[in-house]
Amino acid sequence: MLALAVPVVLLSPMFAELIGYQLPGGPWLRWVPPVLGTVLFVVGGRPFLTGAVSELRARRPGMMLLISLAITVAFLASWSADLGLLLGVVGDRKLEFWWELALLIVIMLLGHWLEMRSLAQTTSALDSLAALLPDRAERVEGDEVVEVAPTDLRVGDLVVVRPGGSIPADGRVVSGAAELDESMITGESRTVRRESGDQVVAGTVATDSGLRVEVTATGDDTTLAGIGRLVAEAQSSSSRAQRIADTAAGWLFWFALGSALITALVWILVGAPEEALVRTITVLVIACPHALGLAIPLVVSIATERAARAGVLVKDRLALETMRTVDSIMFDKTGTLTKGEPELGDVATADDHDADEVLSLAAAAEADSEHPLARAIVAAAADRGLTVPPASGFSSAPAVGVTAEVAGRRIRVGGPRLLAEAGQPELDVVDAWRADGAIILHVLADGRVIGALKLADAIRPESATAVAELRGRGLRVVMITGDAEAVAHAVASELGIDRVFAGVRPEDKAGIVSGLRGEGRRVAMVGDGVNDAPALAAADVGIAIGAGTDVAIGSAGVILAGSDPRTVVSVIELSRASYRKMRQNLWWAAGYNLISVPLAAGVLAPIGFVLPMSVGALLMSLSTIIVALNAQLLRRLDLRPHS
Repeated sequence: MLALAVPVVLLSPMFAELIGYQLPGGPWLRWVPPVLGTVLFVVGGRPFLTGAVSELRARRPGMMLLISLAITVAFLASWSADLGLLLGVVGDRKLEFWWELALLIVIMLLGHWLEMRSLAQTTSALDSLAALLPDRAERVEGDEVVEVAPTDLRVGDLVVVRPGGSIPADGRVVSGAAELDESMITGESRTVRRESGDQVVAGTVATDSGLRVEVTATGDDTTLAGIGRLVAEAQSSSSRAQRIADTAAGWLFWFALGSALITALVWILVGAPEEALVRTITVLVIACPHALGLAIPLVVSIATERAARAGVLVKDRLALETMRTVDSIMFDKTGTLTKGEPELGDVATADDHDADEVLSLAAAAEADSEHPLARAIVAAAADRGLTVPPASGFSSAPAVGVTAEVAGRRIRVGGPRLLAEAGQPELDVVDAWRADGAIILHVLADGRVIGALKLADAIRPESATAVAELRGRGLRVVMITGDAEAVAHAVASELGIDRVFAGVRPEDKAGIVSGLRGEGRRVAMVGDGVNDAPALAAADVGIAIGAGTDVAIGSAGVILAGSDPRTVVSVIELSRASYRKMRQNLWWAAGYNLISVPLAAGVLAPIGFVLPMSVGALLMSLSTIIVALNAQLLRRLDLRPHS
C-alpha cells in the first residue's frame, strides 16, 4: 500500500500546491492519482469498509465507521472533481482529495496492523494441554499388552504405565505403587505417592515404578480436558471488553456527522450552496484524524517493545491497560515465590558426627538417583565443596529410600518408612522442621541414625522485595497454593503476606479468584502451572512466570520471561505510564477534531476567516506527528527491577 500511496501523494495537484512545487507535464500523469487512489480505496480500504458494515449492523458506530466515512467521501469527491461532475458547482479540481485518501488509508492500516499484532491471541495453551498426554497407551487385552492411541481407550480399560511414562487417561490404580510427578497439573514440585485404590490424572508421570490403572474417564471427561474448558471459557469472556479508541471514535462519528449537517444547512440558509458543498465535504474528510488511528496502537507497540527489553512479554493489550487498576496481586507459591524445586535447608547430626560428614555420605548414596530430592542433596554437597566418596551397590526402594555401600559402610537415606524398617527413632529436631512443612530425610550408617536432612522448596531471594514493593504501592498481596497449611503459612510469614489460601485443589483456584473479584477487588494472578491456567485466564490480569508451563503461558495476558517476581512491579509501572500516554494521545486526537472541524465548517466566516481545505489536511497530518512524538517519550521508562 505504501508503494501505491507515494506516487498518489507526489502527483496530487493539491499537495503540490500546498508544498510549492511544479508537477511534470504529460496529460496521462493527471490520471495516476485517480487510478492508484481507486486501488488503494478498494484494496487498502476493504478492512475498514467491511468493519463499518459490521458496526452499522450492530448499531454501534466506532473507529471503522469513522474511517470509512472519511475515505468514502474523499473517494467520491475526488472522482467527481476529476470527471468534472462538479465543475459548474465548485470549480475545477477544488475537491481533489487523492493525497489525503492515500495518507489516511496507509496510516490507518499501520495502526490496524499494530493493533492486531498487540492483540494477537494464542491457542498454544490448549495445544500444550493435549501435548501432556502420551502418543500411545498400553492396554491389557487378556494375556497381551497392546499399544493403542489414548483416544481409543474406554472406561473400564486396564492400561500399563511404565516407569517414566505418562498416564494416558484419568483412572484408579489397581496394582503397583509409584511416586507421581503431578507438577504439570498441580504446579507443586513434590512428587505424590499413589498406590492401589488411588485416583490418578491423565498427563502425570510415574517417576520410579510402574502401575496398572483402570480407566475411569476419557476424552472430554478428564481433569485435563476440564482445565482446558475453563481456560477457553475465561479467555473468551475476557476478550469482550470495549476498546477506549472505539468509544472515542463512536462519539467523533456522531460529532462529524452532526457538524456536516449543520454546516450544509447554515451555508444554504445564508445563500451559498456552492460553499455549503465544499465545506460539508471538507468537514467529513478531515473529521477522521490520522492521530486517532495511531493514538492507542502506537503507545502499545512502544510499550510492548520496552517491556520485552525488561523481560516482560505483553500478549494482550487489554491486560496491559487493566494492570493499572489492579488492587490485589495473587501469587501461586510454588515456582513463583519459591524456586519450585527442593533445596537443602539444614543438616542435623546424631552422636559425634558432623554435618559435612552426614551430607557427604548422603550425597554419595544418592549420586545414582534421579529423584529431585537426591539431586538437591548432591547439589548441596557440591555447593559446600565437600568431597563425595564413591558408592557401590546402589539400590532404590519406592517410598522407602536408597541404599549404597560407601567407604565400607552401608548408607541408607529415606523417610519415615525407612526408619520403621530399621527400627530407628527420629531425631528430636525434626518436629520443628515438620512444623515448617519441610521434607525430612534421615541418614543411616550400618543401621543407625547418624543425621537428618531438612529439604524444602526454597524461597526466591527477590520475593521479599517484590512483596514489600507491592505493599508499599498500596496493593494487597495474596498467596495461593496446593501445599499444606504449615508450609504455606511458613512461606507467607517469611515474606510478609497476610492472606493465604492453602490446600487448594487445582479446579478450585479459579473459584478463589472469582471470590476475590466478588469482594470488589481487581485481581492479577501470577502463576506457572497448568493448574494455574484457569485462574490466570479468569483474573482481571493473568501473569505467567516464563519458567512455567506452556499452558500457563498460553493462558496469561502478560508473561515474565524470567522468574523474578519483582518484575510484576515493572508491569504495573508500565501499565500506568502507558495509560497516561494513551489518554494524552486520545485527548490530542479528539481535541484536533473539536477545533479543526468547526473551523473547516466556517464558524469564523463572519469575521473573514475560513480554514482552507489544504491547511486542514496538513493540520491533520501534524496531529499525527505530535501523537507519535508523545508516544516516543515512553522509551525513557526504566523497567528494570531495583534491589
